[in-house]
Amino acid sequence: MFRPDRIQRCVSSAATSSQLVRRIPLQGNTAALPACSALHGIMDFNVKKLASDAGVFFTRAVQFTEEKLGQAEKTELDPHLENLITRADSTKNWTEKILKQTEVLLQPNPIDHTGARIEEFIYDKLDKKLPSRTTNAELLGQYMLEAASDLGAGTPYGSTLIIVGEYQKRLGGAEREFLQTSASTFLTPLRNFLEGDCRTISKERRLLENRRLDLDICKARLKKAKQAEAKAAAEHELRVAQTEFDRQAEVTRLLLEGISSTHLNHLRCLQDFAEAQATYYAQCHHYMQDLQRELSRCANAVGGSNSTTAVCPKPVSSAFLSGQTSSGEAVSSLSSQNPSALAIQQTQLPVTGTRKAKVLYDYDAHDSSELSLLADELITVYTVPGMDPDWLIGERGNEKGKVPVTYLELLS
Repeated sequence: MFRPDRIQRCVSSAATSSQLVRRIPLQGNTAALPACSALHGIMDFNVKKLASDAGVFFTRAVQFTEEKLGQAEKTELDPHLENLITRADSTKNWTEKILKQTEVLLQPNPIDHTGARIEEFIYDKLDKKLPSRTTNAELLGQYMLEAASDLGAGTPYGSTLIIVGEYQKRLGGAEREFLQTSASTFLTPLRNFLEGDCRTISKERRLLENRRLDLDICKARLKKAKQAEAKAAAEHELRVAQTEFDRQAEVTRLLLEGISSTHLNHLRCLQDFAEAQATYYAQCHHYMQDLQRELSRCANAVGGSNSTTAVCPKPVSSAFLSGQTSSGEAVSSLSSQNPSALAIQQTQLPVTGTRKAKVLYDYDAHDSSELSLLADELITVYTVPGMDPDWLIGERGNEKGKVPVTYLELLS
């Protein structure tokens, strides 16, 4: 709130200080006369400037208050300029929200988010490159590998920990790369806009508002002037104020029109961010598909072995399809040391629940017992007694083979 009484006290205090300086006795030290004279001149200048600024501030405060109370006329800005100002305010507001929420998305933990911003600020001030941070997935993977080493890498649990731990580290590496790419291509441009262009625009808009207040003050003085000399002086002040207002309005308009270029720049940044997201999620999907296959092989090997010290097989091929041969003899299981694939027997297998299925993702068969799949195609699937529940028999024309359930959408 404007307080004219405070302004008057400030001016009076400054004037009193100037008078005290003038009254300091030189005590016969004539050598200090030039310095004292310079000091008096500086004090006089500072006091005059302070009084002048205080006077301008006071008259602007009065004009602003009267406008709010409806007691004074207000010069309206050009409609185009008003639209530009509204557009700039909306851009600033939504950019702040998008930036904040993107930071939360990339760093959900508020404590980690605050620490990361502080660390980023320190390294930016030191003009040094920010070191890459270990992601939670990478840390989890490292813990799993250390646990496997401690509990026994040769056990089924230990070997599975190794497999999952390695894939967690891969997921963490993909996440770290995604965070770095997003920060450089999306977050940094938005932050630069808010800390650079927005601040410049705000500064020029404040100057424009001051010029408008000065212009309206001059208009009010001209209306109140009665004598010819006072009118002439008021008209001169009005012309000067109008010129300064028009000049500042043009400067502000040019800056505000640059928001269109900002939108184009943010559009490119948004496309880069979406591309980085797509790449990251595609990598995660690929890693999780490979992990599921590895775990399926591990489960099949442990379940099909009679040894109590069975170890997950090396990731060479998936487990074979068990079933009856044409002569009724059981098909022997494959050991983890001999991962060669068996071909699907072309004789009739006992079918349970034949139905159609839609393929969700492409799948490349790892051996002759499996059937390669193409996304969006329809195939016939069924199971056989004793078959791994994570797999089905798929048929496409004359082709037949095992297919993973996770790649299918079973249709009624």
